[in-house]
Amino acid sequence: MTSHSPHLVVFTGAGISAESGIQTFRASDGLWADHAIEDVATPQAWRRDPERVLRFYDERRTQVRRARPNAAHQALASLEKQGFRVSVVTQNIDDLHERAGSRDVLHLHGEILKARSSVDERMRYPLPRGGIKLGDICDKGSQLRPDVVWFGEPVPRYVEACEIVEQADLLLVVGTSLAVMPAAALLERAPLDAEVILVDPAAERLAPPGVARLPQPAGRGVTELVRHWSREGRLWLPETLLGA
Repeated sequence: MTSHSPHLVVFTGAGISAESGIQTFRASDGLWADHAIEDVATPQAWRRDPERVLRFYDERRTQVRRARPNAAHQALASLEKQGFRVSVVTQNIDDLHERAGSRDVLHLHGEILKARSSVDERMRYPLPRGGIKLGDICDKGSQLRPDVVWFGEPVPRYVEACEIVEQADLLLVVGTSLAVMPAAALLERAPLDAEVILVDPAAERLAPPGVARLPQPAGRGVTELVRHWSREGRLWLPETLLGA
């Protein structure tokens, strides 16, 4: 397929990573059940108790390193290997899409396996092992912090994400409650003639009007769609599987 092939844009949320064992934030047994947002995930928390914030994200980092890509991550990467044009926009801060083999991945909320400067968000440093400690500094002499977007901070790559979604011929939304703004508003940026599919166990309840619904876990639903597209050699809306 050429660069003029139909463009599949995939927008993923915590549900796709949950199947790899990464604890979500908003579930009843999620991270916020044990940690108050204002204590670990805001600029104010960072100023008040940076050591606590660093410890929280070190624990998350360990969890991500132990996790492995699941069937949904692998299915999306396999489409790209077959020559389909696939772009991934993710709310997730893990690297499971990349480890599965996806090459065009935009992280809206940052990457937990990177550190960044506290004074210059453009200065990022990979964390192949270990974590961040007080006293670890950037090249400008400022304390390193997790490369994640905290509550109350702007989403620096949102405009770029909008531009990608605006190019979609088909928008596949996987494992997101569509509750986190501004990310949830990305669906409104899809072209009027683009099909939109939501894969989520709660899809019947979550899907906005006009969005096709596949109420299945990510691993099952995405794999099923990819199998159809691979067999046909094209992107299409399998109406026998979906309700709108």
